[in-house]
Amino acid sequence: MPDNTMMKKNGMVTKIHTRIRTEPFKNNYDLVGKELGRGKFAVVKKCIEKATGKEHAAKFLRKRRKGEDCRGDILNEIAVLELAKANPYVVALHEVYETQSEIILVLECAAGGEIFNQCVADNDDAFTEKDVVRLARQILVGVAFLHRNNVVHLDLKPQNLLLTSAQPLGDIRIVDFGLSRRMDTLTEVREILGTPEYVAPEILNYEPISTATDMWSIGVLTYVMLTGESPFLGEQKQETFLNISQGNVDYSQEVFEGVSSLAIDFIQSLLRKNPRKRSTAEECLSHPWLSGHAAPPPPPPRLPLASLDETSQSESEPESPVPPPELLVLPPFSMGELKSGRGTTFTFSEPFPSRSEIQQEVIC
Repeated sequence: MPDNTMMKKNGMVTKIHTRIRTEPFKNNYDLVGKELGRGKFAVVKKCIEKATGKEHAAKFLRKRRKGEDCRGDILNEIAVLELAKANPYVVALHEVYETQSEIILVLECAAGGEIFNQCVADNDDAFTEKDVVRLARQILVGVAFLHRNNVVHLDLKPQNLLLTSAQPLGDIRIVDFGLSRRMDTLTEVREILGTPEYVAPEILNYEPISTATDMWSIGVLTYVMLTGESPFLGEQKQETFLNISQGNVDYSQEVFEGVSSLAIDFIQSLLRKNPRKRSTAEECLSHPWLSGHAAPPPPPPRLPLASLDETSQSESEPESPVPPPELLVLPPFSMGELKSGRGTTFTFSEPFPSRSEIQQEVIC
């Protein structure tokens, strides 16, 4: 990140280098097929670049949400994508367009869709442990890169991890940096962010966020990928939050049938209430469960961003430092279901509650 990058008090980056184009998006792209996904404040569509014939994913983000100007939130997402452009496991940013009401991010198209689909698939199509080892390594290589650059994702879950192809199983692309924050050693960031069953205890307790916050989510994510079950999910949000706060996790043989003890040990190294006791991304990559397997092969080299010249902003609405907790969750909420170890099911269709709602609902 360049030295002249400015940060807001809550860790959001407000200065970018990608040129924001103001000509009509459809002058250069054709929209094709059905929507790839939809969230509360955004929609993702496949598009074809007219000049090259290449497929991309166009993410249309509304600048005003619930009456608030959220342009700054979108600039923050762009800034994180710029920082991660050398990271092969983070989705690549191609171009940015802006209209009066929207900002459009033209992104790499990951044709394999969300890993969520395999997490809830029948046995024949579900991930094998060998698959999870390879994908977990890729996720951790990507997250380790972000953490070395003091960026936390804060919404790692199956819907925000795409595959370059489904059959054969492709490589990971981490997406949706709408909740991401840049950390520093001087400022504490405390926010209510994320998706209920993946959030760390410090989020619920309104304690400082750190890179360890992402590691808890990776622990939950790995549990889901291996078992198809959600470790903390309750019948209601209050029960989910209570399970997280108490660290109630089922590691029984019934849940982990056919899964190695090393995999369980890996998850246990992450699902620790004390953030300081959780394994880091770098430590995870050295864990015997992962280190005993070959490192993921690097994908083909990327082309540079379309434009990395001087900072450019359109003459639309001014930036706003207000990040609504209901900020989008894209790619969209899948309508499939994950089982809970407690005999319930859950669809990923509810936004995370505001701090005031948590204060009303959670027994702290």
